[in-house]
Amino acid sequence: MFWTVLTVALTLLYPLAIWLGHGQLEPRWLACVLLLAAATRLPALRISGAARWSVAGALVLVALAVWSNVLLPLKLYPVLVNMAFLAAFGFSLATPVSMIERLARLREPDLPPEGVAYTRRVTQAWCVFFVVNGSLALVTALWASEAVWSLYNGVIAYGLMGLMFGGELLLRRRVRKAVTHA
Repeated sequence: MFWTVLTVALTLLYPLAIWLGHGQLEPRWLACVLLLAAATRLPALRISGAARWSVAGALVLVALAVWSNVLLPLKLYPVLVNMAFLAAFGFSLATPVSMIERLARLREPDLPPEGVAYTRRVTQAWCVFFVVNGSLALVTALWASEAVWSLYNGVIAYGLMGLMFGGELLLRRRVRKAVTHA
């Protein structure tokens, strides 16, 4: 639990740390923030292939930032996170049980066939979200100022994720109500 909270906190604060540190610290020193974020994922390495790839990618970005002493590799971390989520959710679509179905079955083990179909569509929707969000993260990393990059990746992207999650929650309630009344 502690590691999860620390990982979430570092992930949320990462864009702010990069923005505040830019111009104050060399990128090779700012890379320590990403190294710390990657280190908090170490307990998950035994259970998650996505965590292993995410940590490996973060370490490559850290190495590039330390070696080149430029900020771009550090600004690519949100792109990496979106790619990792896209891979995890996307690969689950090639299996009988999608990512969202796995999560849904934690609360409702006897998910009806309509629920299975719905969770597959929600997994697909999240894949689209990760493609769009990751693309915008890439655009801001390559062509936007550090302030715009931080605003998008540290505020707007999380807001969009919250809207997606909240919208799906409202839609799920509506779908459930329609199915139970049919």
